[in-house]
Amino acid sequence: MAGERCNFHPVYTWESITGPGTIDDLVADAHAAGHPDMNVRRVHDWIAKGLLDQPRLRTRRRGSEKAEHSANQRRLLLLLLDKRQQVAHLSALAQGPLAMWLWWDGYVPTRQAQRAWVTWVGRGRRSQEVAREGALGLLEQVGHQLATETARARFVRIIAELGNGGALTVRGRAELLDAVGDVMEPESVFAASGLVRAFGPVQTPMTVDAVVTHLEALCAALGRTLDGKVDGALLERARAVHRASMADYLAQRGTLAAEAGQLAGLFREPTLQEQFDQAGRQLLLVLGMELMQRRTRPRR
Repeated sequence: MAGERCNFHPVYTWESITGPGTIDDLVADAHAAGHPDMNVRRVHDWIAKGLLDQPRLRTRRRGSEKAEHSANQRRLLLLLLDKRQQVAHLSALAQGPLAMWLWWDGYVPTRQAQRAWVTWVGRGRRSQEVAREGALGLLEQVGHQLATETARARFVRIIAELGNGGALTVRGRAELLDAVGDVMEPESVFAASGLVRAFGPVQTPMTVDAVVTHLEALCAALGRTLDGKVDGALLERARAVHRASMADYLAQRGTLAAEAGQLAGLFREPTLQEQFDQAGRQLLLVLGMELMQRRTRPRR
């Protein structure tokens, strides 16, 4: 991805930033980049939401000097200001610092990522929107072409309701299993044959059970987040797992694409823009899988 550019880059760019700066410098950076609506109050709001990190306090013998933001945080502000033109809400903008924390060291500290994570997931309508977006993306991947519109709508509705953070009950899991089966294995095709649908790589075939497990993980991660129980240590563990799994995936990507059949498109190299846009959902899944594995690990 070296040298790759995407529309996440502002006109007033990295070369304009030569060192740390105060909040006044951040506001000046924003104005120079063509964003006159940025002010001190908004910077504080972005810090509270995790879009920016807290500044480093400086002291001197008499009194104190204004706190400073690192050069990387000043650059992050420019990236976010440019990206802001493409999103409707700050919750979506929080994927910027999440992506940088997820993949690169030195830009976003975990304390900031923790606040950005809470902002991205949100509450109420926002967290249900996160679940719904995940449902639509999953439906595009696994839905059978002959699945009815009623089955598709039910699939999305049930998954969106998982965004309320409630625990998945036995009855709820059974309903979820039925809904996934209806879109992956429509009765009009599979009832008579009794076959089970499985596609994708041989090592990790996509089946009804696999999709349900995937959705259970999303539910677990959403519930833990909405309960306020996702701390920095848990996020860092999820990041470590993600980085390790991505390294393995990249080493096998060509083989997986060759074996994936109709899902081969899922294994193409994503653009830098797509990586930013998918950071939240990727972290949500990895976090959920980690939580589910913790439940099944024997206690020592």
